[in-house]
Amino acid sequence: MKAIRVHEYGEPEVMRLEDVAAPDPGPGQVLVRVYAIGVNPVDTYIRAGAYTRQPSLPYTPGSDAAGIVEAIGPGVTRVELGDRVYSAFSLSGTYAEKTLCLETQVHPLPEGVTFAQGAGVTVPYAAAYRALFQRARAVPAEVVLVHGASGGVGVAALQLAAAFGLTSIGTAGTEAGRALATVQGAHHVLDHHDPAHYQQVLELTGNRGVDIILEMLARENLGDDLKILANGGRVVVIGTRGTVTIDPRDLLAKETSILGMSVPSASEQEAAAIHAALGAGLANGTLRPIIGKELPLSEAPRAHHEILEAKAYGKIVLIP
Repeated sequence: MKAIRVHEYGEPEVMRLEDVAAPDPGPGQVLVRVYAIGVNPVDTYIRAGAYTRQPSLPYTPGSDAAGIVEAIGPGVTRVELGDRVYSAFSLSGTYAEKTLCLETQVHPLPEGVTFAQGAGVTVPYAAAYRALFQRARAVPAEVVLVHGASGGVGVAALQLAAAFGLTSIGTAGTEAGRALATVQGAHHVLDHHDPAHYQQVLELTGNRGVDIILEMLARENLGDDLKILANGGRVVVIGTRGTVTIDPRDLLAKETSILGMSVPSASEQEAAAIHAALGAGLANGTLRPIIGKELPLSEAPRAHHEILEAKAYGKIVLIP
């Protein structure tokens, strides 16, 4: 089978399409024929050697995919041959024509949800759900600011917020991105390149501030985020590309909090809750991943360049 392999950490061009043997599922394992692969910013950090957890070289990147169950190992009971599934992480990596998963790493893909959409579920939607409900403990009627609302996690957060009765303010850097955020449920949309957009957030909330901020780029925004939180407000750091300096005094008077978020850190019970909620949302149409671009698997390096260009519009998907 064809698979992307990384033999050294570095720039996107270290990813090469190679012929490798298809894995055989062992006990409790499932082999999925992949029809679409989700590309996520974390994939680029791992490939560059800049992530906290690094795989042994060589490796195949990726955690998100969607396809058909092609083979199952002994003891597998949750899925059957021919089932449509999406993956929540993988044993062998998903940038490939086939991927090997634990039985617990695959989840039903409802009819009516395309494989490309299924490939855009786990990292963005699980991150948004965990950030909003398991870390920030969002409750209906709270106000959430979603930075980068036109990207994969941002779109997921807007859809979840709309379904849960939250008031959402989204930011995006392009006119097309702001239009997408509006369509996906944002009550207000701002240009995050406008230096006045933080003041605009305060004006939209009657100078009260926001209850929750989902922060995709903490290095650039965290210090300013702390100044627009309401009493008891929470910033959930979903992503950053470096260190940041903040003034802790901004946390004190309003007793605000900075929370970290990592989907792999979810407990087994938390992960089950995430995918039960996401599965229900996919089945009833509340949640629908937006696909911004589909590229052939051979263009994985291009996908990694584009996902970091800060022009996010939906999800980038690779097609084997």
